[in-house]
Amino acid sequence: MGLMKVFSGSEILAQALQQKIEEIGVNTVLKDNIQSARLGGFGNSDLAVEIFIQETDFAKANPVIEEFRLSI
Repeated sequence: MGLMKVFSGSEILAQALQQKIEEIGVNTVLKDNIQSARLGGFGNSDLAVEIFIQETDFAKANPVIEEFRLSI
């Protein structure tokens, strides 16, 4: 299966959600567009940090993701 994006936002929020998702045993992939742009020499404030999970893990992770979204 493929990866699906479940969050896009600030680095602090992304790390908090990533920790909650990984606590239930779902692996995540973090893509830091802010860091990538900065290292490339063209920083941009509208870029975000994104979290991806395997499509097959979505049913397991969705309750955690929804609870997190409601809390922010």
